[in-house]
Amino acid sequence: MSPPRSPHPAPAPRAIARWLFAVAALVFIMVIVGGITRLTESGLSMVRWEPISGAVPPLNEAQWQAEFAAYKSSPEYQKVNSAMALGDFKQIFFWEYLHRLIGRLIGLAFAVPLAWFAWKRAIPRGYGWRLTALLALGGMQGAIGWWMVASGLIDRPDVSHIRLAIHLIAALFIFSGLIWTALDLRLLARDPGAPSARLTGGAIGAIAVLAVQILLGAFTAGLDAGYAFSSWPKMGDAWFPAGGWHSGWSVIANLADNPVVVQFVHRWWAAAAAAALLSLAWAAHKAQLKGPGHAVATLVIVQIALGIATLLTGVDLVVAVAHQAVAALLLASVVWAAHGLGRPAR
Repeated sequence: MSPPRSPHPAPAPRAIARWLFAVAALVFIMVIVGGITRLTESGLSMVRWEPISGAVPPLNEAQWQAEFAAYKSSPEYQKVNSAMALGDFKQIFFWEYLHRLIGRLIGLAFAVPLAWFAWKRAIPRGYGWRLTALLALGGMQGAIGWWMVASGLIDRPDVSHIRLAIHLIAALFIFSGLIWTALDLRLLARDPGAPSARLTGGAIGAIAVLAVQILLGAFTAGLDAGYAFSSWPKMGDAWFPAGGWHSGWSVIANLADNPVVVQFVHRWWAAAAAAALLSLAWAAHKAQLKGPGHAVATLVIVQIALGIATLLTGVDLVVAVAHQAVAALLLASVVWAAHGLGRPAR
């Protein structure tokens, strides 16, 4: 017997905010597992997109052999991993399977409560479209993920770094949207007449600079550019290595496809990002938003230290994953600060 539907709207902004924060936490975990999947070269281990049946992993030896046989038809196996044994395949399969499983979990964790809140008429006025848009973005993200994987299944043993960057940016956009909406709803729970926050000019600038740095980080990961030079602040013995710029390429091609140039720009764009984010942190501090202001400032310092450590350790797995995780936490703190600065005075 289905539960009775509320005859009158009964907004529950606090409960919805808590739910959105929980979904954002799942997306954060997804970003971490995605980073591990990329760093362990596991992303092409599953060569089919099976949104429903793919939720069940191989359960016996015959199924594992069938999955391994499918992988053997891929360019990655034929050109890179032709000596791989079944045991090694199971290891890379685990991370890609876990990544996709968490994606399915996020879909259920969002869609089912959303339907419940809608049925109970608990969604505050003006938020239904926003929650529906987040659901649609989540579905599109799954399609983007397969579009990314498919780029490495045709004639190249690696996924497109451009598609990888789009996949990461889309995930972090959803992550930010969940947090921003949850903060709006938490504010609404405290004051039923409170309007939604708006992005200020300074916040837009800081987020844009950070978005560029995240994009460069995705290019660095997708091109394996972090391995180009494992020294800092110089790249080897020079600030920029001789021959690092491909003269036969266009400026855009060098900036997007040249691993040496991508690593160089990612290194030094960090300074611009740090300046913009510390400026945002100072604005939050002056506005008595000490929590988000201190969080942004602290995480900027931690992130720069992790970026340098990632280079110096030759892209150690733990350090590199921590670098990606802190990037997501830094983005969350920036959204927190920007939301506080954009709240209209009451």
